[in-house]
Amino acid sequence: MSGPPSTLTPVESGDHPDPLAHLVFVSTTVLRQALDFVTDVLTDDDQLTRQSKSLPGSTIGKHLRHARDHFILLLDCVGGDGPYIFSYDTRTRNTPMESSLSEARIALADTISRVKAAAPLAKLDQPMTLNAITPFPQTFETTFGRELWFAGLHAVHHWSMIRVIASEQGLMLPDDFGFAPSTLVYKGSDAPLGKAKI
Repeated sequence: MSGPPSTLTPVESGDHPDPLAHLVFVSTTVLRQALDFVTDVLTDDDQLTRQSKSLPGSTIGKHLRHARDHFILLLDCVGGDGPYIFSYDTRTRNTPMESSLSEARIALADTISRVKAAAPLAKLDQPMTLNAITPFPQTFETTFGRELWFAGLHAVHHWSMIRVIASEQGLMLPDDFGFAPSTLVYKGSDAPLGKAKI
C-alpha cells in the first residue's frame, strides 16, 4: 500500500452519526484504492494506455480520469458561489493522468485532499442543479450529499472495469477493488468498506 490507510474515519457528532463524514470516508477510501493501485500495482506508464481486448476503446488511464472527473466537477461547483449548477457531461479528455503514473498519483492524491477539505465547508443537503444529456437535455434538482455518494459509487463501477483490464495484463488486485460497499457488506468482507456501520 502507498503509505498508511486514510486517517479519516466516520465521525460521530454526539449521539448522531455525521452522514457527510461517512460519505467523505467512503469517497476517500474509494479514491485511495485507485491511488494504491497506481502506486503499488502498476509499474509502467504503458499499462495506463494499453487498450482492453474485452472493453473496446477502454484503458486503465481513461477510467481513472473519468471517475476522478466526477469528483472534481462536483467539488469545483460546490466550492464556488451559488447557484450550484453543474454537469457531469463536461469532459476533459487526454489528460496527463491517463498516460503517466506520476501524474495519476498526483491527480488522485489531490482529489483525496480536496474531498477532505470540502467536508467542513459543504452541507449534506446543499441544493444543487444537475444538467445532463441522456441523450435528451435533462435538469435534476439534487444535493451535495447525494452527488458525493454518486461520485464514489460511480468510481467503484469504473474500478470494476479497471479490474477487467488489469486481469488482461496479468495484474492482481485486492479482493475489494471494484466492488460496491453493499456487495462487500453482503459478503461479510473485512475490507474497510465491507463493515456495516449501523
